[in-house]
Amino acid sequence: MRSPYKILADAITTRPLLVAGVVVGALIVALVGASLITMETGMDTYVDKNTDRGMLLSKYTDTFQSDSIMVLIEADEVLSPEVLAYVDQLESEFRPQRYITEVSSIADLLRQTNGGTLPTSYAEVRQGMDRLPASLTSRMVPSPSLMFIVVGLEPGLSQDSQFSLLDNMNSVIRVSDRPAGVTVTVTGEAAFGQQMMAEMETSMGILLLAAMILMVVAVGILFGQVRYRLLSVVIVAAGVLFTFGIMGLSGMKISMVVIGAFPILIGIGIDYAIQFHSRFDEEARKSSIPEAVKTTLTRAGPSVLYAMLATAMGFIALWISPVPMIREFGIVCVIGLFSCYLAALIIVPLMGLLTNYRPVKDIAHQKPARNEKTFMERYNDFVGALAGKVARNPVPIILLCGIIAVIGVQMDSQILINTDEKTFVPSDMPAKIQLDKVLRTMGPTGSLPIYLRGEGVLTVDGVKWMHEFQNYEETHNSKVTGSTSIADLILLYNGGMLPTTQQELDDVLGRIPEDQKRRYVSGTTEAVIEFSMVQMENNVAMASLEEIQKHLTWKEPPTGVIAKITGMGEMFTNLIKEIEAGKTQMTLLAFGLILGFLYLIYRSFAHAITPVIPIALIVGWNGLVMFVLGIDYTPMTATLGSMTIGVASEYTILIMERTYEERANGLALLPAIQRSVAQIGTAITVSGMTTVFGFAALMLSAFNMINNFGAVTVITVGFTLVGAIVVMPGVLSLLGRFEEIKANGTSTASDSMST
Repeated sequence: MRSPYKILADAITTRPLLVAGVVVGALIVALVGASLITMETGMDTYVDKNTDRGMLLSKYTDTFQSDSIMVLIEADEVLSPEVLAYVDQLESEFRPQRYITEVSSIADLLRQTNGGTLPTSYAEVRQGMDRLPASLTSRMVPSPSLMFIVVGLEPGLSQDSQFSLLDNMNSVIRVSDRPAGVTVTVTGEAAFGQQMMAEMETSMGILLLAAMILMVVAVGILFGQVRYRLLSVVIVAAGVLFTFGIMGLSGMKISMVVIGAFPILIGIGIDYAIQFHSRFDEEARKSSIPEAVKTTLTRAGPSVLYAMLATAMGFIALWISPVPMIREFGIVCVIGLFSCYLAALIIVPLMGLLTNYRPVKDIAHQKPARNEKTFMERYNDFVGALAGKVARNPVPIILLCGIIAVIGVQMDSQILINTDEKTFVPSDMPAKIQLDKVLRTMGPTGSLPIYLRGEGVLTVDGVKWMHEFQNYEETHNSKVTGSTSIADLILLYNGGMLPTTQQELDDVLGRIPEDQKRRYVSGTTEAVIEFSMVQMENNVAMASLEEIQKHLTWKEPPTGVIAKITGMGEMFTNLIKEIEAGKTQMTLLAFGLILGFLYLIYRSFAHAITPVIPIALIVGWNGLVMFVLGIDYTPMTATLGSMTIGVASEYTILIMERTYEERANGLALLPAIQRSVAQIGTAITVSGMTTVFGFAALMLSAFNMINNFGAVTVITVGFTLVGAIVVMPGVLSLLGRFEEIKANGTSTASDSMST
């Protein structure tokens, strides 16, 4: 069976225009697919709807959760009759809008206290305010210059519908007859999500542009010995476009974490383009262009494929994460790696053939006057000498690096895990500033729902249990500030008493208005208890949830009723556990995958484990760096361990491969290690530096989560170079000596037996 690389080489050399047409057609299809891509924020990026937790949360939000939109009215005196009349006008415009269930403000309450008409004088306003409870007015009018209009939405309203409603409300505000000095701002979770999505689109464009500019700079500086040096940038751009196309055609969406995948792909993908371009340039110097095409594809194609697959293993490990956005990050990275590899594999030889490629004169390697060495030669000599010293004394170096790694692993457990979405976005994002203002004004509170399901929900025992459990939590849990359920409405409509018979309960339920009842029950088998909670730090919230879960176990509901904690607060709190456990599982799986992959290639456990040892140390160093820099674990930095394994494996494998090649050519162990590093030290460093340039683009993001991830990944790539050039020679030396001792011992034993 013919090699696919030979088939591709024959196609390019015999039908280059046809292959070029296929490539152009694929790019056009990818462009169409890219236009179909949409952004995604909110619950679906954090929790898998196919899990029990996801299905429960989805059921709760669709059935009971009613989001609200807050409209901030700011003026010198918001309780002036003129401003109140304007607020009343806005409310009348909002109420007919689709998806809105209720609209309320201080204007409605003042109308009720004024005989059904809106106050028209300051005296009437003051009289009305005096008749209202201070606890109520302080929340709706927290200061003389600020008031809120609360717009209630239908339960389970989709994100797209919420965004559409926001646009309609903003249109109403723009055309309204606003009094002088009055500012109106639409805020709340929906407005925050809409603006975050817009910021994501802007950030992705900036990151892609910055990454491509940095690649142009990096290639221009570090890759000047070939003709068409910027071809590598064009190739990686095509690879990213193919990735976008596949995502769009397959229906994948871009989340906050996935945005960070593209600069990473540019940083890694440029390496494949450079390797193919370098090999083609090398072959074109000593043979015809068609022969250079064939040699490049058949020789470099498989070796670069192995390196790409090794890198992909680190990203494949992310697929086991329970967090959808982390899984999607891994999937996009794997798609991108294959896309960049295929783009480089095809475009480099194709362009070489179509342009009748001619290598430039090898100015970079010409000797300066008086036979002085070039900078690259001096650098190769330096890293070769360094590797030789490490190889001769490997134990102290490896012990020192190992101790640092162990410290890093210990410090890793002290790093905080942050799942607060509001800390991920730009701190100056207007929607965040306005939402923070709302939280400061109305108080930092949260909601914790308990979802009840079963035939016994709306029975006498079921309602009694709800009432008792609410009272218990309010008196025994300091984090609970209040609670509501159908039991409260039953008490309200039954003179403060709970029914004692099913007939009495059914009669009371029949008297409760449907719009009030559906906030707490759905049919006869579903209900919800809403607990109001104080705002808590992550670790305190976790402890509080565990305490309530213990109470549910101890004070279990009646037979036939199942009670489970759900809601967004529970989801984000549980996300901490998933990130904490997931980052370790993903890292271990990545180690296992790369080890298994290398074993399949080399059929030797010693050869398979050798490149993995420096990588394990690098993962430990990452933990220490994050601790020192004060960078939290987020859904993005949780991918760092697995990603490091994939990126670093390429460099350590290249060093090992070259060492075994030199030993096969007759060199002893230590000279082989020194010569290997001296020969490819510059190539590895250039490759690492181009990757650094790509990753550095992440640091330009206005999203704190992406920015911090960029800083750590840049340092990590530096660690991978240290691991390959400094640690790997020591590991090769130790394992090589062990193999020699084992071989000599076996030989001695055999000789003795023969004797």
